[in-house]
Amino acid sequence: MSSLPRVLIVGESSEVRASLAEHLKGVYDIREESSGESAWQSLVLDNTITVVIASLETPVLDGYGLLERLRTCRLARLRTIPFILILDGDDQEVLEKFEKLEVSDFISSNVKAAELRTSLHNLLQFLLTRQSLEESLANQTKDPKTGLFTRRYIELHTAQSISRSLRHDSPASLIIIGFDNYSNIVSRIGEEKAEGMGAKFAKQIADKVRREDCIGHFSPGRFAIVAPGTTPEACVIFANRLRHAIEKAVISANGQRIPLSMSAGIASVPLDNASSAEQLMDLAYQRMEIAFAAGGNRTECGDLIRSSLVAPTMRVDQALELIRSQKQDTVTAQLPALGEQILPLLRLVRQELAPDLSLETLEKKLTEHKLPEKD
Repeated sequence: MSSLPRVLIVGESSEVRASLAEHLKGVYDIREESSGESAWQSLVLDNTITVVIASLETPVLDGYGLLERLRTCRLARLRTIPFILILDGDDQEVLEKFEKLEVSDFISSNVKAAELRTSLHNLLQFLLTRQSLEESLANQTKDPKTGLFTRRYIELHTAQSISRSLRHDSPASLIIIGFDNYSNIVSRIGEEKAEGMGAKFAKQIADKVRREDCIGHFSPGRFAIVAPGTTPEACVIFANRLRHAIEKAVISANGQRIPLSMSAGIASVPLDNASSAEQLMDLAYQRMEIAFAAGGNRTECGDLIRSSLVAPTMRVDQALELIRSQKQDTVTAQLPALGEQILPLLRLVRQELAPDLSLETLEKKLTEHKLPEKD
């Protein structure tokens, strides 16, 4: 097998293919295909091909169709493979069409050997630099203690997902999920144990996400999940499952059980007007903060889907824990729902211990101040 970089030349004209092959002779290993479909098959099977040079008009599958198939392929090496289009003329519409699919370069069928070699050399150097950068990022963007991605890597992955979403008119979503009252958890069990607990749950989450998803640290007690190609509805379902799983977890410190719950904020393009990773992350974080302020143990995604705005009821033990932590303001927002939960207990207290205690006024106030249901 040749040690030279392999170039795939695609075109119906054997003369054009032969001319280009002659230009590259001795510097590159050449493979030729006469149709876009046969070229696609070669690219899938032959992972030594490093660059594609293709004509605009090719049988079965044209140059545009071949590039589109490559850029949407699940194989990373094909999604990013350099693609040079053979284009005679200056059709602006064609140029813009291919540029949207991130074509690497344009050449004419009568290109000079030196020009073609220079173009290929620059593309391959860029490819090697990018691969080196990606490998470096992979080594530097994981937390050495937890193995989870850092916030910087999450931001880069979010930017890539947004770019892909805009190119292919598909959703890209971000979930930021965090422990309710994390500062109180830290004060109860210490920062190191709290971080360890968070990392443990995050690793469990990592086992449940898809391969193309990405989970990493956002801030203490907060984690971000980048979900390319995922709708807000699917993210809400996933976030709610996580919340219910966390709610059932049993954590004890100093002989006392620590109630755990988490809240999630979801943002998604193109439904959300966010053009950058920073904007999408800020929006998801703001929605998580809204969920915290509304009592916690909720999933909030603004107006992306209406069903997500129905808040789950805070548990009485959570409310008591918040009160002990001097977080009364958080509990106040949920008082009507909490009052309904404890009414049976109050009735029993009245019946057994204080028959003269009137609950009618309390019941009336709870009914008057009951939170309106969302449409």
